[in-house]
Amino acid sequence: MPEPLVTPSHETRARLLRVITALATAAFTFAAVTLVVVAIAHPAASATKHRVLFDDSKAETAGNADWIISTSIPDPTAQNASPSVETDWTGAISAWGVALQKTGNYTLDTLGPGKTITYGDSSNPQDLSNFDEFVLPEPNVLLSAAEKTAVMTFVKNGGGLFLISDHTGSDRNNDGADSPKIINDLMTNNTVDSTDPFGFSVDLLNIASGYPTAIADSTNPVLHGPYGTVTAGALYNGTTVTLHPADNAAVKGLLYLTTATPGGNTGAFFATSTFGSGRVAIWGDSSDIDDGTGQSGNTLYNGWNDAKATDAQLGLNATEWLAGAGGTGTPPPSCTAAQLLTNPGFESGSGVGWTATSGVINTSSSEPPRTGSYDAWLNGYGTANTDTLSQTVTVPATCSTASLSFWLHIDTAETSTSTAYDTLKVQVLNSSGTVLSTLATFSNLNAATGYQQHSYSLAAYAGQAVTLKLTGTEGSQLQTSFVLDDTALNVS
Repeated sequence: MPEPLVTPSHETRARLLRVITALATAAFTFAAVTLVVVAIAHPAASATKHRVLFDDSKAETAGNADWIISTSIPDPTAQNASPSVETDWTGAISAWGVALQKTGNYTLDTLGPGKTITYGDSSNPQDLSNFDEFVLPEPNVLLSAAEKTAVMTFVKNGGGLFLISDHTGSDRNNDGADSPKIINDLMTNNTVDSTDPFGFSVDLLNIASGYPTAIADSTNPVLHGPYGTVTAGALYNGTTVTLHPADNAAVKGLLYLTTATPGGNTGAFFATSTFGSGRVAIWGDSSDIDDGTGQSGNTLYNGWNDAKATDAQLGLNATEWLAGAGGTGTPPPSCTAAQLLTNPGFESGSGVGWTATSGVINTSSSEPPRTGSYDAWLNGYGTANTDTLSQTVTVPATCSTASLSFWLHIDTAETSTSTAYDTLKVQVLNSSGTVLSTLATFSNLNAATGYQQHSYSLAAYAGQAVTLKLTGTEGSQLQTSFVLDDTALNVS
């Protein structure tokens, strides 16, 4: 190869490119860009808040579990009264809690270690009678007889119960009881109704992985709720439930293993039911509520933001339904169609909307924009370098469609037709910087004349804090330029 170019600036490299343009294959590629999509749009605040109590009285933080919305117990707002991201509260399910808190529609509490689940105890401010919904996130201690009576009576009288199980053998505190045993015991050994009251039982299975898919039911308020559309869940060692519609005709499977029959009685990963005046939901894996952040020393995983699943939408929609908001005739908040990026064509110059490597947003005539006077020119030096471009934006959870698009031009002086020396990765990250998905990788091999449009759906990340990151990396010899213009993030 020729000696590498050593141009230190965009203007110098522009002059060099005028010389090599005739030799280079005009190309359109997408270089280093970091687009941060911090996304949680919420239903409009309601006059009456839904009251949700999360349990931490049954060893929900034993072992590597950290199933709390905040270390501030009972009131998470004592840690941060106005959280904006999941790390404003500390706990592996803080993303869940923060998402609810930001709507303005919820009052959230935690029943802490050493406390007892009660119903009808006026001396207990965390008595279930003071709440609309009770969340049992993978309990690891058997409920006492009085506690089971309290929970069953709460549901029978109109409360919402959210059960999250894990796989068999997940006894985190080694007391002889794991979550499948505890949940089955609640339903089969209580003084209110032990004759299969909810119409399902937890299977004693350990399913290593998979992406259970949602049934086709456009009217279901959990699958198509105010926080978005549910398409799939994620299994990271979890279990399923078996349905018994003969015992309770209201039981309904919403997500199923891909090897199971949708709508059948076996292989259900997420199911709902009713009992008395109340509602029940059960989820087969606690990893789905895990947002990957929590207390120090725990090994956590980010199932909540899994790019192949819609766990956040599922958890939030189910919370809303269980709290009594679903099925009441109140329409979900509508989506306002909009383009969300600031300075999408870069015409306001650098420092507006975007954070970019110096010189990336420019008006050089050597790499002319598609429209207007500005574009974002990444790489093109012919020396080893990395360029970045980023923007923070909120994708509404109420919108079913969210499409990122951009026009990209790639030209290169590389002559290889088989080796990608210079690359541009388009990735989705969460707010902590963890890569959730790589949408595309462009390189010098994608060089082409003119601009070409590319688009990617971000619908899976509605209601989540995500980052779209485009990273352009150039090798030590022969330039490749990734030139971006006319970006958009359209939601509807």
